[in-house]
Amino acid sequence: MALLTCHFFSEALQESTAMTVLLPESAHGQIGMAGSDRSGPPPVLYLLHGLSDDETIWTRRTSIERYVAERGIAVVMPRAGRSFYADEVHGQAFWTFLSRELPAAVQHFFRVSDRREDTFVAGLSMGGYGALKWALREPHRFAAAASLSGALSVTDATQRGMLLAMVPQVWGDQDPEGTDDDLLTLLDRADPATLPALYTVCGAQDPLVAGQEAFVARARERGVPVDAHVHPGEHEWGFWDRHVQDVLEWLPIRG
Repeated sequence: MALLTCHFFSEALQESTAMTVLLPESAHGQIGMAGSDRSGPPPVLYLLHGLSDDETIWTRRTSIERYVAERGIAVVMPRAGRSFYADEVHGQAFWTFLSRELPAAVQHFFRVSDRREDTFVAGLSMGGYGALKWALREPHRFAAAASLSGALSVTDATQRGMLLAMVPQVWGDQDPEGTDDDLLTLLDRADPATLPALYTVCGAQDPLVAGQEAFVARARERGVPVDAHVHPGEHEWGFWDRHVQDVLEWLPIRG
């Protein structure tokens, strides 16, 4: 894999930002590392970080480069601060950056597929929320979306209070319930026939597991299939390093 750090200016954020990108290569001479012989523009996975992290974290805390090498898939890991991938009330337009600028920048800078069947999104914690929000708001863009230990229920009273205290710039004094930042509301509005495949996984000892259960229950009420999993584990990198491999196995990556 080629590992790139791309610094570029964002009009939406009005500042320079960065993304870490993995691009497949047909390098079979590396000891202990597979390569890919895929021809044509590779599929792309947008892989989102959590609340306390940045665009480097997936490559620092997991073996994501090794896991994707033989699959011939590109991975784009953008920087999103503590934004919950939203246009912040008292901050910056991270939703606009994510949903409009980032895909355009990726297509401009890199030779990757722009077809829906080749485009996926996943993330952990805040990034799991961001991945499913992006998939539910723009289902035409993705073939599949996955959440690992996602903060999926911003309307839960306990979780909402914690989030508003931790990220006061995102929603200010506004309640996200019933808005386009509320995943349960997005499920209520969604046409199940148009949605990408959805996957969730969370640790049984993770405080966010109740939010995943609420999301999955609402999805099933609305006739939206979710491949949902709960495994022993907490909110930590050992869990995510293991289960991102399951996500990659699940993704409908075309040969």
